[in-house]
Amino acid sequence: MNKKKYDVLVIGELNVDLILNGLSSVPETGKEKLAEQMTLTLGGSSAIFACNLSAFGSKVAFIGRIGDDYFGRNILDTLSEKKVDISKIIKDKEVNTGATIVLNYNDDRAMVTYRGAMSRLTAGDIAGEVLSEAGHLHISSYFLQPGIKKEIGKIFERAKNSGLTTSFDMQWDPAEKWDLNVEEVLPNVDIFLPNRQELMNITGEKKVEDGLKKIMRHSNIVVVKMGSKGSVLANKDKTVFKESFLNKNIVDAIGAGDSFNAGFIYKFISGADLEECQIFGNLMGAVNTTAAGGTTAFTNFNEIMKIAENKFGYKSE
Repeated sequence: MNKKKYDVLVIGELNVDLILNGLSSVPETGKEKLAEQMTLTLGGSSAIFACNLSAFGSKVAFIGRIGDDYFGRNILDTLSEKKVDISKIIKDKEVNTGATIVLNYNDDRAMVTYRGAMSRLTAGDIAGEVLSEAGHLHISSYFLQPGIKKEIGKIFERAKNSGLTTSFDMQWDPAEKWDLNVEEVLPNVDIFLPNRQELMNITGEKKVEDGLKKIMRHSNIVVVKMGSKGSVLANKDKTVFKESFLNKNIVDAIGAGDSFNAGFIYKFISGADLEECQIFGNLMGAVNTTAAGGTTAFTNFNEIMKIAENKFGYKSE
């Protein structure tokens, strides 16, 4: 690990997830459906990543916006419990904290998100001295944060000029416009972490290999998450496929991609080779599915590795 105050600085969205499980079908206008279970938990790709990376023992700080309300306090309490530094999170008294309603039915889900305070985060909220305190910068959920969309290329450029390594998970675009300027942003991103469908949408291609060929014109390292089908890593020298660790008794897959990110970046900042990072990312995505929500399975490193060994036969060196 580096000797900076923080191993990783995370910039991103903060919201709660209200998860409704056990729906028999998709909700219909004018009709009432029943859920068998309800859970209120920390949501947001960035926050899940930060919590799970912190559970490994990394020093993590977060920059984001919340409302001055119950959901906001719930988020701060959860991040604090996970030992994430919350001193740089801004309370916005003008809007509420963001929330996502997650409707799980059978093996699929639907989501509705209110962005709230997260949409008001700007590049001006990111002080230059904060970047100098960290060894690595991670940004998630680009399309949910209009306040930093136009400046994200400059934010990554500032980070690289300050000596940080960087990673980026753009996540889904609710508007489905996929208006990311890859030529401007990706050259200053060390690790780009889309899932398969996001890669297809951002490149306009229908095959992973074609999407990778196009995106690598502007990228350094790209890791494509493909759920139960594993992951593909590409850089200037090679393309590597790694199989997934399969969980036969999935509780849910909320945050599995973010847990992959946490596992990959944990190994990356530790100096591991890229294939080891990729394997550990696959493993942590699987560990995530052994408990409800995005962070429940991630308590501390020893307990996480017990799950990895007992459920997936993985033994750390």
